[in-house]
Amino acid sequence: MRNFFNFLTSKTFLIQLVLALVVSVLLVVGAMQYLKATTNHGKFVEVPDLSKMSVTEMRSIIDQSQLRYEVLDSANYNPTYPRFSIIDQTPRAGSKVKENRKIYITVNPSGYKKVTIPNIIQVTQRNASSMLKAVGLEVERVTYVDELGKDMVYNIKYKGKYVVPGDKLPKTSKIELICGNGNITSRAEVKAESE
Repeated sequence: MRNFFNFLTSKTFLIQLVLALVVSVLLVVGAMQYLKATTNHGKFVEVPDLSKMSVTEMRSIIDQSQLRYEVLDSANYNPTYPRFSIIDQTPRAGSKVKENRKIYITVNPSGYKKVTIPNIIQVTQRNASSMLKAVGLEVERVTYVDELGKDMVYNIKYKGKYVVPGDKLPKTSKIELICGNGNITSRAEVKAESE
């Protein structure tokens, strides 16, 4: 035990301890300088506002800003933005980021995606409206014709043309429902009497 304490107080041990501390400090300072140089410590680029730009314009701006980009899948169509323009970006415009940072871009598609018209024939107008709203279609108008089933849907029109369940229309399309008014036509009465 006495030899151990003698060694701790010896000149050799103290020299090696000082050398180890100097080497440790040099390694830490060197590592910090290396990280500062490779990570551009304290140097930031402001993310430009890419909103409503075309993809071509966005590429030019991103290149000038020394950033990178990745286009994400298109979002739902937004009619307030031009087709194929940028509708969202991450990080947001004005954020401070490092050079070469990747900016994630969301592009406005060319139009609304198409949805399938549900089978609303022989369904009440009220239920049909709910079913259409659920898939993203809107009832613009209801027209009544002489048919026995009051408020029962008999036909569907889109832009003046007849469509059938299963047809695809752009989401948010406005359609016309042709419903019965509860009155039987004289032609139908004659047909019923002759049977």
